[in-house]
Amino acid sequence: MALKKSCRIPGLSSDQLMTKLREFREMIEEGLSKLPLSKKSSELFDPIRYVLTLGGKRMRPILTLIACDLFGGKPEQALDAAIGIELFHNFSLVHDDIMDKAPLRRNQATVHERWNQNSAILSGDAMLILAYQQIAKVPQGKIPSILELFNQTALQVCEGQQLDMNFESSNQVSIAQYLGMIELKTAVLLAACLKIGAVVGDASEQDAERIYQFGKNMGLAFQLQDDILDVYSESHLFGKQKGGDIISNKKTFLLLKAMELSQRMPYKQEELMQWVHAPEFDPEAKVQAITGIYDYFQIRALAQTKLETYYHKALALLDEIEVAPEKKEILQTLTASLILREV
Repeated sequence: MALKKSCRIPGLSSDQLMTKLREFREMIEEGLSKLPLSKKSSELFDPIRYVLTLGGKRMRPILTLIACDLFGGKPEQALDAAIGIELFHNFSLVHDDIMDKAPLRRNQATVHERWNQNSAILSGDAMLILAYQQIAKVPQGKIPSILELFNQTALQVCEGQQLDMNFESSNQVSIAQYLGMIELKTAVLLAACLKIGAVVGDASEQDAERIYQFGKNMGLAFQLQDDILDVYSESHLFGKQKGGDIISNKKTFLLLKAMELSQRMPYKQEELMQWVHAPEFDPEAKVQAITGIYDYFQIRALAQTKLETYYHKALALLDEIEVAPEKKEILQTLTASLILREV
């Protein structure tokens, strides 16, 4: 299911968007290739090289360059910060994979599987240090505000990860708590990427805050779309098992809304909780059964409505930013492509 047609917005053509994004991505890849990763300490740096060659959209650093360009700065001025953000993001993934005991990342062996857990921890730590080195290269007068935002965001991401782990063993998670968790774990980093680029690009404080709030709402919509796609995508997410959230009892908007609505129908609630608490089960049967419960309560449509609320909030904030409308087209089009994606 895609967003309603009314959510589609005019902007750059797909070809124009891809060309612009390709230019930014090439800048980022070149910057990553120039990182000072000593070949003498291969045990420490080989895992970092490996992680950085696994691919990914580089969405976060691209947003930093886009925001800098939006406010009239040169994207090259924000490149060091963008590289730092990408290093931080990948550091968090390496450590998340250890905590989740995940064997694969982007269809390739995770670092702790290919090397070992100690190497993964240490290489992740080194990536975080490298991230700070890159952030510290921003124009000197902007270091204090950017470093303060980066530190705040890093702590919030850790807090979000802790909440996510807490929720695994709790049956008393509310939808409001879930939305608060994904705001910390996912949305604030996207928001910070944009605000850092805006600061480098000399945005006003008001516009820098607007683009931060835009990014936060975009991030919430993005995560809700992930929740939906995990269950309903025709072709499963790259490197992620279809219905994986259902199989692992992950607290998503869909599961929490089903738990909430099933309270008024005891037999549906019993069926749902039997599957959630089953110690042994056939994965395909579990996915099919819980998806059937979602369909009964029209959970997908409810999640879609919530997603659209955040999406429209994001666009309204973008409208308020005081730059020429044509300068906003790349963000409008990119946001639509991320939220409208079906894989």
